[in-house]
Amino acid sequence: MAYPIESKLVVAVSSTALFDFSAEHQIYLTQGLDAFREFQLNNRSIPPKPGAAYPFIKRLLNLNNVFPDKEPVEVVILSRNHPDAGLRMMDALEGYGLKISRAFFLAGTLPYPYMKSVNAVLYLSTDPREVKEAIDNGYPAGHVLPCKMDDVDEDNQLRIAFDFDGVIADDEAEGVFQDGGLPLFHYMEQQNRYRPLNSGPLMPLLKRISDLQSLERERSKKANNPEKSIRVSIVTARNAPAHERLMTTLKSFDIETDELFLTGGIEKKNILDVLKPQIFFDDQLGHLEPASDSTPCVHIPFGLRNN
Repeated sequence: MAYPIESKLVVAVSSTALFDFSAEHQIYLTQGLDAFREFQLNNRSIPPKPGAAYPFIKRLLNLNNVFPDKEPVEVVILSRNHPDAGLRMMDALEGYGLKISRAFFLAGTLPYPYMKSVNAVLYLSTDPREVKEAIDNGYPAGHVLPCKMDDVDEDNQLRIAFDFDGVIADDEAEGVFQDGGLPLFHYMEQQNRYRPLNSGPLMPLLKRISDLQSLERERSKKANNPEKSIRVSIVTARNAPAHERLMTTLKSFDIETDELFLTGGIEKKNILDVLKPQIFFDDQLGHLEPASDSTPCVHIPFGLRNN
């Protein structure tokens, strides 16, 4: 029997994050709402191109094929579009083979408050102001940056990469760094290496993904198999001796990751270009903007660095 939605990994996504509606948005800005709606209705037969979040959403949904007896993933569209304009997007879902059946078209109303109604652990949007407002109100949201990469890979493996501080964990350690620099940061992390950090905005997402990884390990011998369905990586600016508290925090939430990159300030793009995740979450635009040329990137505007 399929999971009830309350037990699923639910991700909400805006129409402009899933599909490239940049040209249509320009019509809205220059010609107004009526022209935008008319264009969408008149072009229903022309599917929009995939957006920056498409590679991630496509492979996230494929996990329902990996676990067909549970179908543990749900993607919900949360869109500011008028229902009429949403018809083209619903047609595109079918054309691209994306099994998304739930969509909220809100005619200009803020979408993110509806996350609670579907138990979503993430909302992806291309509107940075909307995402910042959502984060400030306690909703786990991310700003999807433009990405020049086309999704040409045919593999279905979900590769997802996270920064640690301000994304998976809260920004307690960042506060120490800002107060006393790297020496104090390393000292305090050593002193607290056995005390987990509190969770950050995307810990619930990582926990749900980790639970699916555990389910796959129970069913197969794919613990270290590079072909397993999900690979999770932490790509952090931390290095030794600040590594142990990171590990303590993950273990306290019963989370295992496939790769851990303690970069110590190495440009993250260099690693992501080899790792090739379909999505990377970070709280610092300075890391994301270079990487977004070749990796779909999401900014999490949480914590001290984003105030």
